[in-house]
Amino acid sequence: MKKISLIVSIAFFLAACGGNEPAKTEATEEKKSETSIMDNPDYDKGLNLVAKSDCFTCHKLREASTGPSYGDVAKKYENTDANVEMLADKVIKGGQGVWGQIPMAAHPQVSKDDAKQMVKYILLLKEETK
Repeated sequence: MKKISLIVSIAFFLAACGGNEPAKTEATEEKKSETSIMDNPDYDKGLNLVAKSDCFTCHKLREASTGPSYGDVAKKYENTDANVEMLADKVIKGGQGVWGQIPMAAHPQVSKDDAKQMVKYILLLKEETK
């Protein structure tokens, strides 16, 4: 009886492993997406700057709070040099009206380079939601 169970188990194992190409699942694709995003040097640099700042006081990754979610910002703006510049300026100077009437506080203490790095991180989150 044990031999039959072993043979049946091996047969199921071989059938499940059959084929040269692994089955693509949503989880596999999501993991590949996360890995490729996290491999981008802008991801870690920007995440570290955002984490050290007060950004998470008003913003969350996936849901609106006082300000829009980072995911919504990433969906709205293409990752272009012009948008990185414009959004970095908004981080530094603040703004109002694009996402409602609650103004975004100015952050004049943030350098232009750091603001750009933060924006690059946020815009990378668009790839994560595909």
